[in-house]
Amino acid sequence: MRNLDKFIINGNKPLRGEVTVSGAKNAVVAIIPATILVNGVCRIENVPQVSDVIIQLEILQQMGAQVRSMNPTTVEIDCRHMRNIRTPEDLMRKMRASYYLIGTLLGRYHKAEVAMPGGCNFGGVRPIDQHVKGFEALGAEVSVKNGFVYAQAPQGLRGANIYLDVVSVGATMNIMLAATLAEGQTVIENAAKEPHIVDLANFLNAMGAEIMGAGTDVIKIRGVKELHGGTYSVIPDQIEAGTYMAAVMATGGSVLVRNVIPKHLECITAKLIEMGAQVEEMDDAVRVSRTGPLRRINIKTLPYPGFPTDMQPQLAAALCLAEGTSIITEGVWDNRYRYVEELRRMGAKIQVDGKVAIIEGVSELTGAKVRSCDLRAGAAMVIAGLAAKGVTEVEEIAYIERGYDNIVEKLQGMGADIRRVTVSEEDAVPMAR
Repeated sequence: MRNLDKFIINGNKPLRGEVTVSGAKNAVVAIIPATILVNGVCRIENVPQVSDVIIQLEILQQMGAQVRSMNPTTVEIDCRHMRNIRTPEDLMRKMRASYYLIGTLLGRYHKAEVAMPGGCNFGGVRPIDQHVKGFEALGAEVSVKNGFVYAQAPQGLRGANIYLDVVSVGATMNIMLAATLAEGQTVIENAAKEPHIVDLANFLNAMGAEIMGAGTDVIKIRGVKELHGGTYSVIPDQIEAGTYMAAVMATGGSVLVRNVIPKHLECITAKLIEMGAQVEEMDDAVRVSRTGPLRRINIKTLPYPGFPTDMQPQLAAALCLAEGTSIITEGVWDNRYRYVEELRRMGAKIQVDGKVAIIEGVSELTGAKVRSCDLRAGAAMVIAGLAAKGVTEVEEIAYIERGYDNIVEKLQGMGADIRRVTVSEEDAVPMAR
């Protein structure tokens, strides 16, 4: 019998205290596959305990890697004796970032058979055409058949100049992975610049790669013969930190957010200050407070260093309670407003026209049964529940646990009344729609 976990939140309580941010999910889901390229043991620290990480480590083990947990946030991975270049289909379909295995298997074995990835569904397709373009430029033949991506480069991979038609985080990282052991130099132009791209490059360089320019729009990778083992600590999660900061905006209160890189948060804190936050930056922490009313703002999501699309739903939840009318323009993904229907169940006034959402602030939200449509939408439902009057039940929380480490315990530590309950499938009542 399958269990259907959900969060139950008694809202309308300000958050106070402190919270420690975990390692960056978007970085570690590329760093773990990158260990396939390494001829040695990789010790990775500050690893978040999220389901995407657990699935990735299981995939590597099924393919013959040795994985050892040293403590809850440190793992050792040895891929020297991997046997299998075909990935386990059932696990691959559970997460989006599984596509990084294409780049690493191509880089090491010059051959990959990778099941098409799963993970969050924003109501549309998240294509991998830019990944394929990069692999083909490096000399690989790529095809998609029966739900698998088949890639091979019998003559090996050779460096190339690659211009991305659109700024793509996934394609930038995947091409970087494939090119690390390729012959000659690869140049990626119009590359994405997110902090987790820099972190992946830093990890690879720590293991002996030669990558320059990560964090700019031109990345140069000079191929090396092999990578050696070593120890690396993952950067803090910019989006997890931003999510807790957005929760403080929605509920009021004051929270010290520890283990952050304040510079990575600037695109988020600027908007929070516009909304009426007081933000105090320290070396590796920020304190965010709100005592006055929430002010309306306009947001347009853009590639880094612009406002991140992965923070859009969380801030939308807070803006439901702002004075006046806020406008959000989604500049990265199509169809990322499926969560709006859930917020409306709680009393939000939101209209969506294509990539634009118009939010008319209300005086209060009220608790309701809602569901997570995807990872960040699920975080938005939690934020709305924390701010709402009454009881909110958030269902389909597996999406949330893909990217948030111990979210219930962390929120409880800030004074939130939230708990996780398990309902057996036979007792579950379908939500009315």
